[in-house]
Order: sequence, then structure tokens, then C-alpha cells
Amino acid sequence: MSVAGSISSSARKGPIARALERFTINRIALVGLVILLCIVTAVLTYPLWWSYTPNQIDLRALNKGPSSAHWFGTDGVGRDVLARLMQGGRVSLLVAVTSVAISTVIGFLIGALSSFGGRVVDGAVMRFVDLAMTLPPVIFLLVLASIAGTGILPTILVISLLSWPVLSRMVRARLLELRERDFVVAARGMGAGLGHLLFRHGLPNCIDILVVYATLQIANAILLEAGLSFLGLGIAPPEASWGNMLNAARSTVVLEQYVWQWMFPGAALVLTVLAINFVGDGLRDAFDPRSDLH
Repeated sequence: MSVAGSISSSARKGPIARALERFTINRIALVGLVILLCIVTAVLTYPLWWSYTPNQIDLRALNKGPSSAHWFGTDGVGRDVLARLMQGGRVSLLVAVTSVAISTVIGFLIGALSSFGGRVVDGAVMRFVDLAMTLPPVIFLLVLASIAGTGILPTILVISLLSWPVLSRMVRARLLELRERDFVVAARGMGAGLGHLLFRHGLPNCIDILVVYATLQIANAILLEAGLSFLGLGIAPPEASWGNMLNAARSTVVLEQYVWQWMFPGAALVLTVLAINFVGDGLRDAFDPRSDLH
């Protein structure tokens, strides 16, 4: 088949079908997806195949290395590292996915409202977005965390409030071009309200932006949660997360003598973030229409 015929055949498919086809031929993205699915399956099902609970203490096994009883060893109070690693994965992924979902909704609504709301609304909303983007992210994150406190819900709130401004600008840029198209102009002429414009025309045309943003932002949110928990401002012990597991293992003695206490949560964090980034990069390439020309 000629190149022109191949492009013509691809063009007959819908945009989602073409994106999925491009994604399935991206080997690195597929490897990342397989790794991510394995990690998610493990952290969700570990109570079915592992006998220890995250806070179960075994006083006969304090700071014990990996063994047949404790595959990943134990920590300083005799808790099983594997059980805490799996539970920490649950918490870290829950915080990341929930905070990204909230920030995605906020970013889309603000960007869409700015583009469809008229010149005055657009100017006011964009000045607010500019203000949010000029705040130093690290300082803003620490201030929010100190105000909101520790725990799962405050951590979700902090991360979600930090992540939406960039998405809102991306959505606004896409919809500013969309609102000039004939079908949107016609819908407005027939009296379509703001809600109809946002969800009937705006949302379907921003799906690619939202999917790619959310996927890549989940990796960033996992790192933010780990950083906050490492600093003592995120998930508070005894609840496990990868960040506070690394925080508990930061002493020189643990770093030198009990390497399994930081090596496994560190490896899980790195592997998960890499896998999500591989999937996100693959989705970004898949939704790029220029990929049909290569």
C-alpha cells in the first residue's frame, strides 16, 4: 500500500481510534503500561496474597533483612516492609489520582469559562491565573501544607490547588480557536447557553489535552506527595506512604546498615513515576495528528 493510501485509510478512522493505533505501536509506552498495571494490581490485591498488615508489629524481627518470612525485611519496630510498601502505594496513588482529577476539573472549567465567557471575563480570569502562576511553587506548596495540616485529605487539597493553572491556559488556547468555528457560532446564534458550549463542544475537543495532562500530572503528584511526606507535611505516620517510609529511613544508621528500608520504597517510587511518564509520553505522541505523516 502506498503512503498516500495508508494516510487515507488512517484518516477514515475516528481520532480516538487513530490515537489508540499509534499508542499500540509505541513499545516504550506499552512497556510502561505493563509495568504500571503490574504495580497497580499488586498494591490493590496485596491483602489477598500477603499475610502481614502494614502496622502489624513483630518484636522478634526488628530491623531484620529480607527473608522467607519477610520478603522485603522489617523496619525498626518490626513492621513488614512489603506490607507497608503495598499500602504506601495505595495511599500515594489514591492521593495522586484524586488530586489530579480535581485539578483537571478546575483547570478545564477555568480555561473554558475564560474562552467562552467574553472579553471581560477572559481578562479577569487570566489575571487570576497569572497571579496563581507567579507564586513560587515550592513556597506556595509548603505554606498550603502547613495551613491544611497532615493527612490524606489535606494532601489531596494541597496538590490539587497547585496543579491547575497550566492546564487552564492550555484549554483556553484550544477553545479560543474553537469558538470561532462555524458550528460553535451557529450554536451561539441558536441561543446555546454556556453549559452547552462547555460540555457539548468544549469538552470533546479538549479530551486529548486532558488525558495527556492528567497522565503526566499523576507522576508529578506522586513526587509531590512523597516530598511532602518526606518533610513531615503530607501523610503522617503510622499511615504508610512511600514518602514517609523514606523519611523514616533517613538516618545514617538506616542508610548504611538497613538498606532494604529505603531501597524498596525508593525503587517503587522511581519505577512508578518512570512507567507513568512512559505512558504519558506515548499518549502525547498518539494524540498528535502529525504522527500520521511519519
